[in-house]
Amino acid sequence: MIIKDLQSCTEFIAGDHTILRELLHPGKEKLEIRYSLAFAIVKRGKTSFPHKLKTSEVYFILDGEGIMHIGEETAQVIPGNAIYIPPDTKQFIHNPGRTDLKFICIVDPAWKEEDEFVYPTHFRTDL
Repeated sequence: MIIKDLQSCTEFIAGDHTILRELLHPGKEKLEIRYSLAFAIVKRGKTSFPHKLKTSEVYFILDGEGIMHIGEETAQVIPGNAIYIPPDTKQFIHNPGRTDLKFICIVDPAWKEEDEFVYPTHFRTDL
C-alpha cells in the first residue's frame, strides 16, 4: 500500500514558478499509473509563468481564487472547479485573491521536464 502525506513531500519551485509538492510520479517510484499528481500553490498577487506541456493537464482548485489563462481564453476559477488544459497550449494562472491559491495538478502522461516549455518572462513585472 502506498500512502503519501503532503507534508512529507519536498516543496520546490517549479519551472512555471508555482510552489509544488509532487505526490505521485510513476518515474520516481514503482507505481502502475500513467499520470503524475502534484499539489501547487500560487501566492496571493502572484502569477505562474506562461508555459505549455506536450501532454494534457488538469487543475483541481482546492482553495483561493484565480484567473486561468488557456490559449486565448480567460476564466475565473474557484474551489471545486476542474480545469482541462489541452496539450501544447499556452497556460498560466493568476491569483488576485487575498489568500494563497491551492490546487492539484494531474499530468497525463506523467510530467517530464523535456515536455515543458516556459515562455520568456523578462517583460513581466507582476511575477
